[in-house]
Amino acid sequence: MAECPRCGWGDVAADKCPQCGVMVSLYRASLDKLRRGPGASGASGASIPSIPAGTAVEPAARETAPPAPSAPAADGAGVRRPRFRGSALGLFGIQAVNALLTLLTLGVFYFWGKTRVRRYVLGETEFEEDRFAYHGTGRELLVGFAKGVAVFFIPISVLAILPEVYQAPGEVRSSLRSLLWLVGLLLVPVAMVGARRYRLSRMSWRGIRFSFRGGIPQFVGIFVVGTILTSLTLGLYYPVFGTQRQAFMVSHAYFGSRKFDFDGRGRDLIKPFIVMLVLFLPTLGLSWFWFTARRQRYFTEHTRFGAVRFRCTVTGGPLAWLTLSNVAAIVLSVGFLWPWTVVRSLQFTLRNTSLHGPLDLEGIHQDARAASAMGEGLAGLLDADFGVG
Repeated sequence: MAECPRCGWGDVAADKCPQCGVMVSLYRASLDKLRRGPGASGASGASIPSIPAGTAVEPAARETAPPAPSAPAADGAGVRRPRFRGSALGLFGIQAVNALLTLLTLGVFYFWGKTRVRRYVLGETEFEEDRFAYHGTGRELLVGFAKGVAVFFIPISVLAILPEVYQAPGEVRSSLRSLLWLVGLLLVPVAMVGARRYRLSRMSWRGIRFSFRGGIPQFVGIFVVGTILTSLTLGLYYPVFGTQRQAFMVSHAYFGSRKFDFDGRGRDLIKPFIVMLVLFLPTLGLSWFWFTARRQRYFTEHTRFGAVRFRCTVTGGPLAWLTLSNVAAIVLSVGFLWPWTVVRSLQFTLRNTSLHGPLDLEGIHQDARAASAMGEGLAGLLDADFGVG
């Protein structure tokens, strides 16, 4: 058995991948040719290194791994757009099987189902005529969840329940509640960083892994200070806090050996935020979608990857219609239209996202980092999730 270099499917027994239909040997040969570039002499049968999920990568391996292939010429004046090639029907089939097996296994299959959805969504997302791949496993998610329960959830639950059971003095119970609130405040950023680290480590494009290298203490400081200042300023610090979180998450993300950059400033969003608050009641809350679209454009347009700038064209009206109609569809269909809303949202986001500038991938080499799934499990427990799936 081998892993498909295009979609990440792990059970390729023959030369043709049963998931995406690609001929594995031809696909690897074409990627190798792209790496060698025009005029390279000699044939090479070397394939893109595939790093097993959860395996640490030694520094020597990072240095000798082949670089990412250069991207083909973009349409127009250096404009590139990602596309989602999947369908609501395909995702519905996956979700239907997931729901059935989750019921039959009393919830255990949930983690494998979650992995199948992520693999489908990423495997159907295309950029420069190549699909992304997801390399995580259900077993990793299950083990990470179990660790999160054992290390954090059970001890905290015991501390919360025992004082009530044994009728501890009011001062003790009050002190414990304050302590648990503080612990919860600290655990949320820990979970967010852990989940981000795990998910990016399991993503790849053209065989090159993504990674996240931000430190937990730094983000805990940003999160705690931002939460306190947002409360003290009655919410006015929220745009600055949100921008600081976005800057941390983006500027510590890597594709192979090259990092992403973010140069946004939170104060640029304070005026739009105040305008949204003033108009919130007169517009029956619709001004929130206007601000959300403005923030999404700002975050996207201040993100860089080398010489490439990201662009976003999302506006408030279409975003409001998308969100409200998705909620209505899920409620009225009792959840059956969830796959349709996911595909619709992905297509909307990617349709309004583009990359501008020369995409130079020369010099990028494999620099994968090991990551535990415990942060992912903790994020699920605390509902500190981000992203789809």
